[in-house]
This record gives sequence, structure tokens and C-alpha cells, in this order.
Amino acid sequence: MKKSLSILSVIALLALTSCNKTLPKPEEINVNPSPLTVVGGQVNAEITGTFPVKKFVKKGVLTVTPVLKYGADEVVGEPVVYVGEKAKENGKVVSYKKGGAYSQNFSCAYKPAMAKSELYLRFSAKIGKKVVEIPDIKVADGIMATAQLATAQDNEPCVTPDKFQRVIQELQEADIKFLIQQANLRNSETKSEAMTNLEGAIKEANDAENKKINKLEIAGYASPDGATALNENLAKQRQKVSQNFLQKQLKKAKITTNIDSKVTAEDWEGFRKLMENSNIQDKELVLRVLSMYSDPEEREAQIKNLSAVYKNIADEILPALRRSRLILTTDIIGKSDDEIKTLASSDPSQLSVEELLYSATLTTDNAEKIRIYKKAIELYPGDYRAYNNLGLVQFAQGDVADARRNYAKALEIEPNNADINYNAGIAAMAENDLAKAEEFLGKAAGTSGNLSAAMGTLYTMKGDYSKAKTAYGTSATNNAAVQQILNEDYAAARQTLSNVAQPNATTAYLLAVVGARTNDRDAVYSSLRQAVAKDASLKAQAVNDIEFAKFAEDEAFLAIVK
Repeated sequence: MKKSLSILSVIALLALTSCNKTLPKPEEINVNPSPLTVVGGQVNAEITGTFPVKKFVKKGVLTVTPVLKYGADEVVGEPVVYVGEKAKENGKVVSYKKGGAYSQNFSCAYKPAMAKSELYLRFSAKIGKKVVEIPDIKVADGIMATAQLATAQDNEPCVTPDKFQRVIQELQEADIKFLIQQANLRNSETKSEAMTNLEGAIKEANDAENKKINKLEIAGYASPDGATALNENLAKQRQKVSQNFLQKQLKKAKITTNIDSKVTAEDWEGFRKLMENSNIQDKELVLRVLSMYSDPEEREAQIKNLSAVYKNIADEILPALRRSRLILTTDIIGKSDDEIKTLASSDPSQLSVEELLYSATLTTDNAEKIRIYKKAIELYPGDYRAYNNLGLVQFAQGDVADARRNYAKALEIEPNNADINYNAGIAAMAENDLAKAEEFLGKAAGTSGNLSAAMGTLYTMKGDYSKAKTAYGTSATNNAAVQQILNEDYAAARQTLSNVAQPNATTAYLLAVVGARTNDRDAVYSSLRQAVAKDASLKAQAVNDIEFAKFAEDEAFLAIVK
């Protein structure tokens, strides 16, 4: 903004000497930027001008102080003193014959109340002992605070989920072993402890209210020695006799369920596992044979060639592979949602940590969520998830300080958790603690949150719009659009805002800003109507927003913000 200051207009005001000499102000003042603009939470301005030739009284002193006025308040900047060539005071000397340059800076931290403000220069003129205060002169309007529309809250924090499963599957296995080249059941096998336990588990799964037989399977096997055809027949027979036996036992217990069957003629996979876990000398030679040869007969021949090893294999490994395996899969059915909700309210101690954390997902009432998470912390203080999720709810309610405290407690338990560091970084941004935010986000690699968008927000808040642009990439968020507006890429901003997944009042407000900057009145009014319909508080913001200054007297604008 350029502000012309006629020297003649202040001569009458000053009359500082009997010779009617005056102490001039700069003829022309430039303020950059104008209007004033928020960058990185700060309002910075450079004020420049010139003193004309043969005007600055040689013994004169002029003190110039920038003052930002807003409402009933003001921020007084650092004064600069200019002195004539023969003045005794200290200051920047201005030549009488040549005049001189005027330059000073203004800086202050931005406050929302400053949105509607004006920058003034305050002059104090002195020659000798005579002092005259000149009325403040406005040099710039302000403040353009569009950067402040990029908020930490536009980044969605990460919940640390529960591991609750309503149905948990449990496996129970038992082997029936057979003699070499036989498929006859032996009492020692059918009455083994493993078989007794399996039959008991089947009965319990059938009878218990919270259990259900999911699957019952019998697999017949043969060891990988001998002729393939013989082994195929043995595996089938072993499966069949085992199934017949189990069906009789089920019939006695009055249990009806399907039995799945499976046959493996030569159990090379079982052989490999047993060899790996054995203490047989030179077992690595045998395992190498398995990896080198895929043909069963070639494998068997090569292993038998290892005569020193094969006897141990025949004694220790192969007998364990002549078997049928019975596998019971039981569904253990957990509490219903209603049961969990009731206990979460009446007796949370009856719930596991997973059930208690899950109960918080069954309500949309944030107060109830907070109560549940606090109870989870009380009952399970070593579980970081309750602290993190409590912080998440508090952050959503605007209680950033408490959210940060709970994120900190979660990090004490799990300091390297990417999601918690991500959340802590967002919360730090919300309190303008940008150094801490950067520290936390630096530890958030691998987070389930949108780290790129969070870094874009951080750079935007720091005023580094170039890095913000790189960080955002193709993110379609309100914050990404703010960065594009600040970089004057209005077409991109409009496109980004049209792709926001869940557009809100801020989305519409930013579209109005784009409309204002591109002089599209229809876009300004239609978007503002949408914005204030979603959030009536934006009416007052729009009235004070310098982005809409040239529309402020339009009837359509006034009708929207009234």
C-alpha cells in the first residue's frame, strides 16, 4: 500500500520555529505486504519511504512508531528515531540537502481479534525543547489471516483399536499311531490321554452355551518309505478306521456333527518338520536332499543312501508319521454387545481389557467414551491404548491440553508407537508448539494416519508454503487447499476442495475465499451461504475477513452475514 504524506499538510500543525520551519514526514510510505498477512502465526511488515530534499530540519528529531490497532486494543511496534545533521540526539541521520530513506519493520504474533485491524504510524516531532505529537496516520489495512484456516484439527487422529473378537477359534488335536504297514487300531492309542482329552473337548463344545463345534477333521497319513501305492492305501485305511471309531464315540455321546476327511499318502512335510526339530546327527544332509529333489522316489533313495543316518530316521522319525490326526476346531462365543454395554456401565471389572475398549466403540456419546477409557486406565494401567483413545476423544472436544497429557502417558508405555507420536504431533500443532510437533511427527513413520498431510499442515503453520505443497502431494483436504490458496494456485484449490471426502463449513468458506480472490461473486455468495448454514459463527468471521472487503457493502453479502 502506498500512502502519500504531503509535507505542506503538516506545516501548519508543527510551526516549530519562528522561521516556520517544519520537520517533515516521509513523502511516500510503502507497506509490504499490504494488506498485512499472517505467515507462520506472525504478522510481519516492512515499511519504507523517502524524506524529500531540503525538508528535514538540521536540528530536528522525528520518532516514528508503527502501531497496529484492532478494536479497543493496539500493538505498539519498535520505534525508529530520525535526526537532522545537527541534532544532539542519537538516531538515523537524514541529510538536509539530500533527504534520505525511511525504513522500519513491524512484527507481532497474530490473534484472531486482529482480523479487522489497521496499521498506523505514530509521529513525535521535536526541535530543541519544543515537541509536537502528530495524529496517527493509517498506512495499511489488515490482516489477511487465511493461513489460520489451516488447522491441526483438520488432521484425523489415529485410534489404537481393541482386539476384541466375538468368536475365537480353539484347536484341539490328537494322533492315533499305527504300526508299520498296518491300519489296525490299538487300544493304547484310542484310549490315550490325547484322545480322551479330544473326546472331552468335543462333548464340551457340543454342550456349552458359549461354544460350538466349527469343524471336525480326520487326516490319514503314511510315512514316506515304501511303495507309493502301498502308502496311499495305508493312509486311506488309517483315515477310515479312525473315522469309524470316532463316529461310534460320537453316537454314544449323542453328538451329531460332520467329519471332514483328508489323506496324505507320503507325509514329506511332516518328515521335514520332525527332522528340523530332531537331534539326529547329520540331519542337515537329509534336509538338503529334501530341498534338492522333488520326486518322492528319488528323495527316498537318496536318504536311504545315507546309511549312517537312516537307521536313526527309521527308529525316531518314521514311526511318528504312521498316523491319523484328529483335529477339533471349536468356536468360543464371547459376550453380546448388549452384555458388554451393560457390564461396562454396571461392573467394568467383569470385562477383559479388549471387551472394555470395545465397549467404547458401542456408543457415540463422548462423555460415555471418556468414562469408559478412564475406567480402562484404572483397571488396566499398563495398556497404552486407553490413554491414547482418551486423548483422541478429548482432542475432538477441544480439550487439547488434557489430550496432550494422555498422549504423553501413552508414550511413556509405548514410546516408539507411530500412531501415538502422530497424535501427539497433531495436538502439539493445535497449541502452536511447532517444534514439539515436528519432533513427534519425526517419529511417526509407519502411522496409519495421513503423515504427509500432517507434515503439510506443519509446514503451512510455519509459513513454509513450498515444503507444504510437496508434503501435501495429492491430499484432498481443507488444509491442502489453504496452502494452494496461499500459493495463489486457485484452480488447484478449487479442485482440491471439490474432492474433500467429508466437506464441512470450512470447505465452503475456503471456496468463498477462492471466489473472492478470482473475483467470482456468484461463487463467493453461494459458498458463503453453504458455510454459514453449517456454522453460523462464520458470519462474524466473514464480516471481519479482509478477503471479502470488496464485497462488504454488497446487499447480497450483507444478507448472508446479518
